Amino acid sequence: MYRRWATTVAVITVLMLLLGGFGLLTLGAGAGAGDIAWYASGVALSLPSLALGVIVAARRPANPVGLLLALVGFAIGFIPAAETYLLAAHRHGLPLPDLAVSLMQGSWTLLYLPVALLMLYFPDGRVPGPRWRWAPVVIVADVVLFIVACAMDPAPYAAPFAGAPHVLGTLPESALAGMLVLVFGFFALLVTAAAAMVVKFRRAAVDPVRRAQLKWFAIAAFWLPAALLTCWLSYLLLNRPDLAMIGLYGLFVTIPVATAIAMLRHDLYDVDKAISAAVTYGAVTAVLLGVYTLVSFLGGLLAGQGGAVAAAAATAGCAAVLNPVRTRLQRFVDGRMYPQRRAALAAVEGLRERTHAGAAAPEQLQAVLREALRDPRLRVAYRVPGSADLVDADGETVSTVDTQAVPVLLSGQEIGALIRGDVGSPQLLREIAASCALLVEVVRLRIELAGALREVESSRARLLATGYRERRRLERDLHDGAQQRLVSLGMALRLAQRHLHDGSVDVNGLLDQSVAELGTAVAELRAIAHGLRPSSLDDGLDAAVRTLAGSLTVPVTVEVAAGDVSDDVATTAYYVVSEAVTNVVKHAEAGWIGLRVTRADRELAVQISDDGRGGARLRPGSGLAGLADRVAAAGGALLVDSAAGRGTVVRAVLPCVS
Repeated sequence: MYRRWATTVAVITVLMLLLGGFGLLTLGAGAGAGDIAWYASGVALSLPSLALGVIVAARRPANPVGLLLALVGFAIGFIPAAETYLLAAHRHGLPLPDLAVSLMQGSWTLLYLPVALLMLYFPDGRVPGPRWRWAPVVIVADVVLFIVACAMDPAPYAAPFAGAPHVLGTLPESALAGMLVLVFGFFALLVTAAAAMVVKFRRAAVDPVRRAQLKWFAIAAFWLPAALLTCWLSYLLLNRPDLAMIGLYGLFVTIPVATAIAMLRHDLYDVDKAISAAVTYGAVTAVLLGVYTLVSFLGGLLAGQGGAVAAAAATAGCAAVLNPVRTRLQRFVDGRMYPQRRAALAAVEGLRERTHAGAAAPEQLQAVLREALRDPRLRVAYRVPGSADLVDADGETVSTVDTQAVPVLLSGQEIGALIRGDVGSPQLLREIAASCALLVEVVRLRIELAGALREVESSRARLLATGYRERRRLERDLHDGAQQRLVSLGMALRLAQRHLHDGSVDVNGLLDQSVAELGTAVAELRAIAHGLRPSSLDDGLDAAVRTLAGSLTVPVTVEVAAGDVSDDVATTAYYVVSEAVTNVVKHAEAGWIGLRVTRADRELAVQISDDGRGGARLRPGSGLAGLADRVAAAGGALLVDSAAGRGTVVRAVLPCVS
């Protein structure tokens, strides 16, 4: 429902702006710079409110806030457009309803009426309670009565409508005092509307979204008393409304933006930080405005026309003096308006200093931030190189599912994350993350070092266990194979020796059998030796890899250019290729294998690719885990990329020296 009404208000306002533009064209050269600026400001300030009002009404169709925001745009555009048209009508004989001239006298209150209603109904579209239902009715009635009273003021209207008739009649002088009552009553009702926001804010103590929305609107609503105050000061000191435009422009720029952000994206920016900045710059602006007004007033009394120049010079000097003070003022305001930010940044700085002095450990960052933010569920996680998971200070995996994690960046690289608990906006966490990046990096490196040391110890233990297993296997193979054959061969030869002269043994047959047994033993010894070091490596790693590839039944693409490398590196590289292709043939169901062995920058890179089913992992006790230990023992690293259904890539990088 409210979407249709908001769209209707936007269309009517645009038509009014077009009517005012027609009036401006009719004035032509007779339009002064002030007339053009007044109309242009109405157009520029009303369109954002209209557009955002329609958007909010479309996204929140059951909430009247979008309609009220469109009415803000209507009020901003209606007055300049109507005044521009009436001026053109008066000068050039266009249709000029005398009633419109009368009602325009008190129309300035229309600028504040939608804002007051917004304060009553924002953000849920309801007044704070049953006792507040009278407030919007009274505010509208007060504005209507004031506009009618101004129309019936017996004094002549201001130029250029001084001769226009009082269509509604005139009030007796005794009733004019009631106009002051209506004005001060209107101001009192504005204060009441602001009080409604305070009541809603207090009731939303357990609703962080509602509190954030009200804070966003409060930033814009701050300009309402500023506009009234600057208007009063302007008439008091300068006898013209020039200064009031500052407050009005600020009000009508911030109202649509803050309202739309609060309704549609309340978490777009840290509202507490925005409030702190607004208060800081508002205080500085107020001081500068006061200096300008005072010096302009005194200069006008003492120096005549030179007052404005003196005021500008004094204000510029004051701005130069206030610039160094602004940082301290910002800290002071942060301490009052944004205590979480100040406490968190101070806690990080304190921990950094204590860590530098050796009185604390950087691993205490999580506890320090929890205490500063009063958020026991906040977590600090670290991203260890070579791992896709986040871990805590103890190395345990941290889950980010259903959490709000803000990355900690250092030189553009993600080194960790702050995981929000119950307190703090993403913007605040990003600021804290930037502040604690060095501490996170130190902890991350310490976790990586501790993990590397544990892996070295574990790898050493696995290598020792593997060595013991291989020794036992060799002992068993030698005992059950070549050793038994050689013992049997020795006994046969001893028997032949004893019966050589009596002719009772077929010596020739026995020798033939012994030679055969000796050949079998030699073959078994060669097989055992090949398990220790493949004999094909005698011709170099390149030839050994090509020979291995030639024995495979799966189509193979071979690219080898290892050159002359040490025997240890060649043996390790060969076993990487051998174990990897064995796994492919046995488990991968691949239709193609790619072997690539290249050397560059004192490193030998070995890569085995396939188009199989994938899913390979470095599981404890697996062949790949043994390869990883062998490669690590040689000072290298083994990586396995094996997404399910996308094949497998095993890559080993080994250091080698020419």
